[in-house]
Amino acid sequence: MASRKSFILAFFIALAFSSMTISLAARHLLQLPTLPPLPSIPNLPQPTLPTLPTTQPSLPKPTLPPLPSIPTIPTVPKVTFPPLPSMPSIPTIPTIPSIPFLSPPPATTSP
Repeated sequence: MASRKSFILAFFIALAFSSMTISLAARHLLQLPTLPPLPSIPNLPQPTLPTLPTTQPSLPKPTLPPLPSIPTIPTVPKVTFPPLPSMPSIPTIPTIPSIPFLSPPPATTSP
C-alpha cells in the first residue's frame, strides 16, 4: 500500500517538473528577438487553358443482324400410369382370455 502511494507521489512530482520545463521553454521562445518578414511571392503569369468542346460529336449508329428464330418444341405424348394397387387391410388380433390364477389375490381386510 505504501509503495502505491509513493508511486503516485513520484508521478505527480514528475508531472510538476515537466510542466515547469515547458513553461520555461515557452517563456524563452517569447523573449527571442522578432524575425525579419518573409519575402513576398512573385506574381507568376497565369497559363491559358484550351477551351473544351460544348457538344459531343455524334457516333455512327451500328446495324445489328436480325435475331435467329426460336425453334419450336415438339409435343411430347402424355404419359399415363397404371392404377395403384389397393392397400391390404390390417388383420385384427384376437383377444386373449384372462387366466384367473394369474390375477392378484383379493385384499385382506383387517378388523
